[in-house]
Order: sequence, then C-alpha cells, then structure tokens
Amino acid sequence: MRSVDCEGECDGCDVLLTDSLCVKGIESARRRGVCELSSFQGDSCKVKTSQVCVCFCSDFDLLSLNFRMAAILLDFGSYHTTVHFFKNLNNMYLKLEGVTRCSQLCVGNGSCVCLKGYHLKSDGYTCEDYNECLAGVHSCRLGERCINTEGSYRCQREASCGTGYELTDSNTCNDIDECLVGTHNCGPGFMCQNTPGSFRCHPKQQCATGFLQDAVGSCIDINECVSENSPCQPGHSCINTVGSYTCQKFTVICGRGYHLNKEGTHCLDVDECSGTHGPCHGHDCVNLLGTFRCECRSGFTFNSISRTCDDTDECRNFPGRLCSHKCENTPGSFYCSCNPGFRLDREGRNCEDVNECESNPCSQECANIYGSYQCYCRRGYQLSNTDGVTCEDIDECALSTGGKVCSYHCFNTPGSFHCTCPPTGYTLSHNGRNCLDIDECTTGTHTCSATQSCFNIQGGFRCLSFECPPNYRRTADRRCERLPCEPNSECVSLPLRISFYNLTFPTNIPTPAAVFRMGPSSSVPGDDVQLALVDGDVEGCFTVQKMAHGGVISLQRPLAQPRDFLLTVEIRLIRYGTVSLFVAKIAVFVVNEHPGLPRSIP
Repeated sequence: MRSVDCEGECDGCDVLLTDSLCVKGIESARRRGVCELSSFQGDSCKVKTSQVCVCFCSDFDLLSLNFRMAAILLDFGSYHTTVHFFKNLNNMYLKLEGVTRCSQLCVGNGSCVCLKGYHLKSDGYTCEDYNECLAGVHSCRLGERCINTEGSYRCQREASCGTGYELTDSNTCNDIDECLVGTHNCGPGFMCQNTPGSFRCHPKQQCATGFLQDAVGSCIDINECVSENSPCQPGHSCINTVGSYTCQKFTVICGRGYHLNKEGTHCLDVDECSGTHGPCHGHDCVNLLGTFRCECRSGFTFNSISRTCDDTDECRNFPGRLCSHKCENTPGSFYCSCNPGFRLDREGRNCEDVNECESNPCSQECANIYGSYQCYCRRGYQLSNTDGVTCEDIDECALSTGGKVCSYHCFNTPGSFHCTCPPTGYTLSHNGRNCLDIDECTTGTHTCSATQSCFNIQGGFRCLSFECPPNYRRTADRRCERLPCEPNSECVSLPLRISFYNLTFPTNIPTPAAVFRMGPSSSVPGDDVQLALVDGDVEGCFTVQKMAHGGVISLQRPLAQPRDFLLTVEIRLIRYGTVSLFVAKIAVFVVNEHPGLPRSIP
C-alpha cells in the first residue's frame, strides 16, 4: 500500500482506491482520510473497470447546504467515465455514468435510489417525478395553489394582489409605485406621492390657512361656520370671513314689555304709560308687569290682544241704518257721504240727485239721469274714450270696413266725409261712394276718328282700326274673308277668315284664369279643332288649351302692371277630311286695378 498525492487533479481532495460502489471512498472523504493504493499501478488499472481513483472535495464550506454536484473525468487508458458526487445535507451519493444502470443514484449495496422529488419505479432502476401536490406533502400556505414541477413544486397565490399591488416571484404582493412608473393621474399643478396600494396628489401651490384647494389647484375660502363642530364657544355665533371667521357673543333678548338693563345682564319692565305720548292715544293708561291696559273713552273699545283702544266702527256695526248711501267711520264717530251724482240733504244722512246738465258738462248734447248724466254726440261724431264728455269727429275714411268707405278715395270732413273718383274715366254714383266707369264709346266722349272703332276699357277707351290684308275683303266690322283662289295657287294656303277680337281685364287677377273661348260657330259630329298660339306672347303669359268643339286661352301668371297684347291664334278645323285654316287676332288690354274697383258699395 502506498499513498497517492492528488494535487495534480484537484486541491484539497483525498484519494482512495474505491470499490465498484464508491462507498469506502466517500466515507474516507468524510473522515478526511488518506487514500491508500496497493494495486493502482501501471496498466493494471485498465482491467479494474470497477475501481476508480476518486478525488472528492473535502472543503465542505465550498458546497451549498442544499443539493450540489461535482464531476471529475478520469482517464483509465481507453476507458472513460464520469464520476458525479452528490451532496444533500449529511448524505452523499456517487453516480458513475456508463458504469451503473441506475437512472439517478446508486448506493453501496448495489441498489438504486432517487433524488428528492422523485420516486423509484417498479423496475428498480428508473426514477420518475413525485407529485407533491397530489400527495399533499407540499408546504403551500392557505390562499396558495400547489403546482407540480419536475422534481419539485411551486406555490402560486390564488387571489390577486388587488389594485396598487403586483405579485412577485416569491408569491408575495409588492406595492406599485404609481409615481415612479407614471400611472398616476395627478394634474400639472400637483405632485404625486406614493402610498401603500395607491397614491396621493399634493398641490404644488400650498394654500394659506383658511383656504382649501379645489380640483384644478385653485385656493377657495373655507366656510368654517358650516362645519359639523362650530369653532365658536357656546353663547357665540360664527361669522365666516375670507380665509377665517369671527365669533360674536349672543346678546340678551328681552320679550315684549321689557327692556335690557344698562349692564346688559337682565330685563326690566317697561312702563308703557310713562312719557308724554302713551300707547293709549289720549285714553287712560294703567301700567302692568310686562304690559299695560287702556281705559277707553266713548266710541272706542279696548283690544285685549293689542292692548290698545280700538275705534268702534259704527258703520260696520249698524250697516244701512245710519246713512242712505255711504257711511264713513271716523275715530270715535262717523259721517255720511253720497255716491257721485248725489249730494247730502240738510240732515246730513240722506242723498239727493244732482242735475249735472245744468253746468253744461258735455261738448254737444247732455241728458240727466238718476245719479249721473249722459253725453250724446251728433251724427258724424263720437264720444271721446278719454273723458266721455267731448265729441270727436269720426274719421269715416279710417273705419275698419276693409279700409274702403269709398270705392276710390275718401276725404274726411268735420262730422262727415266725401268720396272722389279718378280724374278721368270714372264718375261718382248716386250713393256718393262708388266710382262707375264712363263708357266713352257710348257717351260719345271718345276721341276716335271716323275710320276707327271705339273700345271701352276700365277707366278709359281704345281707338282701334284694322285693314284687311291683300286677297281678303271686309265682311263685318271685325272680320276679313279670303277672296276666291285659283286651284293650285299660293292663296289656297292662306287662312279662310281672319277675325279680330278685343279683350280687357284688370291687373293682379288670380291665375290660372280662362280669359277667352273660341271655336266654330256651328259644330258637326266628327269635327277636330286644333289651336296654336303663334304670335304676340313673347313672355309666355298665355296658353291655349283644346276643349270639346273649340279651345280656351288662359292667363298663366299674374300681371302687376297694365299692358297691351296682340295675340295671334291659328285654328285648324278638320271636317270630313278637309282642313280649313282660320286666324284669330285678339287684342288684350290689361288695365290698372284701382283700389275698390269694380266693387260696389251699397
């Protein structure tokens, strides 16, 4: 046997020729013994596959108190193996990879064991994870949930930490510093201060005593007087001031009939009867403690509530028996008066009628009535609403009769009125109010020449003349007939007849309005009449509409100003397959609509 120095392999280790399970070498290392080798020489180590020279660290302070592992690779010729040392508190195990069949640890008797957190399967070699959570051997506390891991387990908190806290790896709740992480909502005028589970916003601007800061950082006055506990002592009233308050001492309040003494400590009786002007107003006064009593004269009654002598109201106590009209009470007595229009008789109690008309109060007519009078006005006048006695002229022209007493112009006169008509074209009717159109064509007051025809319009007339065009002859006052034509000549296409018509209506008539109807003088079954407005309506004021056996001309939009139109309408009559052309020339005179015309007033 000889000693072998292992300093070349690792410092602070012992060397031992171990058996196949390394137990002796491990025990020797525990005792810090010296390894003795007797046969670890030359090439003999190559055949000793179950023996190794183990270098085990005996410096136990370098190992953790928990599970640690060290491995040394030893070279025995061409055979390599890794030796693992396991330390778990006081038990140490060794595992030779490539030598033993155990999946984890091999002990001295040749059996396999598992590390903490594992258990040996039925084959005796394989280690599998031990579920501490399922077996109930975990150390999780109340409120924690056990979660199994490979070879161990971990405890997880079931309940959340709540607002303002976060869960750590050690399963504890740590406060979140909202001010540090920037999750606070303090405004620009506030500073953030962290608190357990929350934070506070402190204003940067500090308010003076007696003020508090609102949500936007402004300082507002504190009303100390509305606090639950008054800042003033009993017997004092609190008066709020800006930034502070004051306490004012209560004063002694005396009841009715008493007054405060000079010291202000108690109340004394008031002698109401003393002084020149007593409360009884000339009646006898008797002073009492806290009050007084009046001895009243005739015509007065003592009021026990107000403690004064009240006047006796004879008029109320004896209604209708003292005066014939009005009874007026006076202190200690009464007097009679009359209604307007009456006066007292000699006795001073009865009333008689006054004839007001004797003093001529009315501007025109007066009628005396019992107790009053009535003013009357002559025709054309009315009583003034102001005084009821003055007769004012009635402005008949302004009466609310649609604004028209006259059909044209009304002129008011004192007590009456008169109507006028336009200077030309109209005359006043017999009722003196209506304006009638003068038919200058009938009266002969027109100025038309002998070759012209007169056409009367509202308020005037028109002198009309017409000439038949070539190939036509005049057959009536307002008609031109076409002369006979040679067959196939150009005149065949000319109208058979040209008729002239006159039409007048006032401005502003409601539209649409049918103003003219036309058609053949006699109709035959199967006739077809076609009409067309071909000239004279540049602005499109009129339309022509076909109707049974003819047509109608309608005004489509109102005309506000007087105007003249000369409309040309072509009429095509289709009878028995033959087309006949006729032309109607219609002179339209739109005359001015004078106010009230042509309305007649009865």
